[in-house]
Amino acid sequence: MGFACGIVGLPNVGKSTLFNALTATQAAAAANYPFCTIEPNIGVVPVPDHRLDALARLYSPDKTVATTINFVDIAGLVRGASKGEGLGNQFLATIREVDAIAHVVRCFIDENVIHVENKIDPASDVATIDTELALKDLETVEKRIERARKSLKGVTAKEEKIVLDLCERVKVGLDAGRVVRALGLSDEELLLIRDLNLLTAKKVFYVANVAENQLATAATDPLVDQLRALAGKDPVVVICAAAEAEIATLDKAEQPDFLASLGLDEPGLNKVVKTGYQLLGLITFLTAGKPECRAWTIPRGARAPQSAGVIHTDFERGFIKAEVIWWEDLIALGSEAACRSAGKLAIEGKEYVMRDGDVVHFRFNV
Repeated sequence: MGFACGIVGLPNVGKSTLFNALTATQAAAAANYPFCTIEPNIGVVPVPDHRLDALARLYSPDKTVATTINFVDIAGLVRGASKGEGLGNQFLATIREVDAIAHVVRCFIDENVIHVENKIDPASDVATIDTELALKDLETVEKRIERARKSLKGVTAKEEKIVLDLCERVKVGLDAGRVVRALGLSDEELLLIRDLNLLTAKKVFYVANVAENQLATAATDPLVDQLRALAGKDPVVVICAAAEAEIATLDKAEQPDFLASLGLDEPGLNKVVKTGYQLLGLITFLTAGKPECRAWTIPRGARAPQSAGVIHTDFERGFIKAEVIWWEDLIALGSEAACRSAGKLAIEGKEYVMRDGDVVHFRFNV
């Protein structure tokens, strides 16, 4: 599936409407009743990038290709999902497969759109989802503890004792109503239990879905403020999913006027996509030329040979060097030759750590 961000939330909070807008399709049915989505929908969504746009204007290439992130529209979870309510087991299994979570929370009041809990309360909605995910994690951890205890007499007893102690600490936290990502586990500890694929260990950001008339006052909206307070350090993106779905159907020439009427300078979806991308620890490098300008996804911290391998495995296998220009220098000076003359083109070797925004030409020999 590649890097994937799962869209979760209670029924009727706007998940499928958001997904439709993200993918600019009607792939996910949107209707005013619970469990409208049964099978998860997967959409490959381009990541907006002004740097790629600038390079395209400079080169006028035959083709411009944005990098992408996968969004998965997961059916609404309800109280009791961890025990199978509302097809809960099926939906929770899908969440296991994603790398991060976009939690859509309803922050608008509309009597014509039913709420599964019959009240508009962002904090309660988030608590319901977190509780169901945590209960499923508790079940997973308890099974691992049982398995570890049975293995203590074997040859891997030392390793199993470490995992057992860690799982027991996690169980205590879950029993206390805390999600795994809030337990302060080290990277090494998270690696030890990575195979459990715990739901509440996944990185999360919140999407506050508001009504169109709330956009102008979203900074001080009480329902959005309630969500921000609950989110703490986790990102919160405010959108009107219904408006975003309408924007996505407009021609690009029509979008600026409509955005201006909403008091926006860009679609809120851009922030959703970028936030998901950043949350996954991803960065972008670029390649540019007349045939094609293209953005490529790599994990933050990737070195030059591994980045070359994203383009083609031969590039990594036969890596010689990377010719690197900072994108702003290339735009300012207008050509690779001008950057070379000005000393703005660097020759980098195998240990070079890529930056978000590098424009690269890889030299290789196979």
